[in-house]
Amino acid sequence: MRPPISSFWVKVTMAVTGIIFAAYVLVHMIGNLKVFTGAGHFDAYARWLRAVFEPLFPHEGALWLVRAVLIVSLVLHVAGALVLGARARRARGRFPRRALPLRSFAARTMLATGIGLLGFVVFHVLDLTLGVQPVASAIFQAGTPYANLVASLERPGVAAFYMIAMLLLAMHLGHGLWTAAHDLGATGPRLRRLALGASGALALAITLGNVGIPIAVLLGLVR
Repeated sequence: MRPPISSFWVKVTMAVTGIIFAAYVLVHMIGNLKVFTGAGHFDAYARWLRAVFEPLFPHEGALWLVRAVLIVSLVLHVAGALVLGARARRARGRFPRRALPLRSFAARTMLATGIGLLGFVVFHVLDLTLGVQPVASAIFQAGTPYANLVASLERPGVAAFYMIAMLLLAMHLGHGLWTAAHDLGATGPRLRRLALGASGALALAITLGNVGIPIAVLLGLVR
């Protein structure tokens, strides 16, 4: 029987895959902000994503490469979380100590926020990528990403769900990036403070940028 993978390497894997997700959601948020420049610019950006690096890559080749990296990272990240969670439960035993220092709310809810974000990702893909009914808006049409985004977020329930998911993202990302920095070697007091500030600032920027879109749609500023 092969020996179990060291918890150290599981944590490193989760840290690296978490950083990959953080980089993706940052770039994704910046691209989504083009919705404020109008349908022409936003749709042109969406077409560019499918044609980037042509003819070196086939049409949508780079996009599918990014998707493949994200899918592999997601599998590794979830598997790592399950492994570490199971090992932590075994280490606590049947009678875990209660008088332990309180962890932050974000730390205690990492599993819950992760599950919530996974559900949002599934919804988001069905809504704006695949256009699956009844998740997508009734007027979804392939090749019109600006119109699809606006029509989706004009539904108050979807807009509220989107904003709640962004709050979950802020909690998960902020604590996750700080933990990743620690697991990758940022253990000194100064580095820990720097990592804490940077992770919080990045999580806040991504959340504010993303939350601004459904608010603008509901207020009629983006239509």
